[in-house]
Amino acid sequence: MDARLNLFGNPAGATFLKHLTAGGKAVSDSTLPAATQELVKLRASQINGCGFCTDMHSKEAAHAGETSVRLNLVAAWREATVFTDAERAALELTEQGTRIADAAGGVTDEAWANAAKYYDEEQLGALVSLIALINAYNRLNVIVQQPAGDYRVGQFG
Repeated sequence: MDARLNLFGNPAGATFLKHLTAGGKAVSDSTLPAATQELVKLRASQINGCGFCTDMHSKEAAHAGETSVRLNLVAAWREATVFTDAERAALELTEQGTRIADAAGGVTDEAWANAAKYYDEEQLGALVSLIALINAYNRLNVIVQQPAGDYRVGQFG
């Protein structure tokens, strides 16, 4: 299976991806815990049906030391006992921020207040930015039907 469009070989696509990647650096350089960042990216990718990003972020998280139990339970995080309260708050914010079209009013005040109990202003800014960023990547990959399964850890530097 091939993607419908090679975004890296397309002038507009490549330029856009360059800017998304630069925006992502602000998040990766933040104090938002790296493990939380990978869980957020994985959960949004699962919701959006982005096989490429699900493949990438599960492999990157495992390489960074995330356990297979936690990775396998991200989709069922509400029933899982392996996530911290802070991670659970981030996952809830991720789900609501990803499913904006499914809920009138978007992200609830309760979800926001819960996340604010665990993350400071800088971390909240990084978390919100990350949710927006991974959703953009997911949409790009789903639209072009980017194939999944062949991602190698560190492939994009």
